[in-house]
Amino acid sequence: MPQMTMIQALRSAMDVMLARNPDVVVFGEDVGYFGGVFRCTEGLQTKYGKTRVFDTPISEGGIVGVAVGMGAYGLRPVAEIQFADYFYPASDQLVSEAARLRYRSAGDFTCPITVRMPCGGGIYGGQTHSQSPEALFTHVCGLRTVLPSNPYDAKGLLISAIENDDPVIFLEPKRIYNGPFDGHHDKPVVPWSKHPFGEVPEGYYTVPLESAKVCRPGNDVTVIAYRSMAWVSERAANESGRMLEDALEPLAGSRIQGPAAAPVARIKGVWRFQILLRSPHRIALRRAVEAVMIPRKFKGVDVVIDVDPLNIL
Repeated sequence: MPQMTMIQALRSAMDVMLARNPDVVVFGEDVGYFGGVFRCTEGLQTKYGKTRVFDTPISEGGIVGVAVGMGAYGLRPVAEIQFADYFYPASDQLVSEAARLRYRSAGDFTCPITVRMPCGGGIYGGQTHSQSPEALFTHVCGLRTVLPSNPYDAKGLLISAIENDDPVIFLEPKRIYNGPFDGHHDKPVVPWSKHPFGEVPEGYYTVPLESAKVCRPGNDVTVIAYRSMAWVSERAANESGRMLEDALEPLAGSRIQGPAAAPVARIKGVWRFQILLRSPHRIALRRAVEAVMIPRKFKGVDVVIDVDPLNIL
């Protein structure tokens, strides 16, 4: 099986869907001729032509607005916002149009659009190239929010997103485009070419959007994490020198559909939780997880949620 970086896996997903479905189109700033700022779409315009893969003006509102119209008329657009930090001018199109179209039309119309956004810090991008706005999307009814943590999931989830009839916000953590960041800034990143999750099939496959994955079974603590923090929590378990190696159960919530739904469904028998995120505290996705966890008592045992010490990484 070939080894791929997350960039190559995402490109492969779009390649597969462009070939399978003539209604799929890919567009955004510099995604055509240059292949995107991170080269995720490199070579696709040459292969499929300028009517299937094309560049747009610097207008995030226009990019998403066009995608909404395309989706309403039966196409399956994959729009790229060059950095997640830039999505704010498209907020109205995403929240008031894309997310509401199915309900407002009583099911007569859907909005099968996928909006890709590189997100997060760790690449010296500065203030306007490092934001993590996923919580804003998970609080909007009608939007699906997806954050992959590895190349295999990235490809399968992106294909699932493109095939889904709902609008999907597909956030790509830049810090792990080329390898899993484990929290050690002073050590080189292990490339995906040497990692088991870098093995990605060349053809078509899907990963369900409504799913989570147990990375390590345990009985004492459940660590809920997604994107790069899944790898930080796993490394912490390996280095703890305590029973955490056997007890820690990080849920790779890289597969998030709605606030906390999938991770909660998979938690069994562990009543103490550590939620690790890489986003702001006050409106972070952790609040959605807590809103589900705190009122519950599993088999009469109170749920305890620890404070997240690592959200600034």
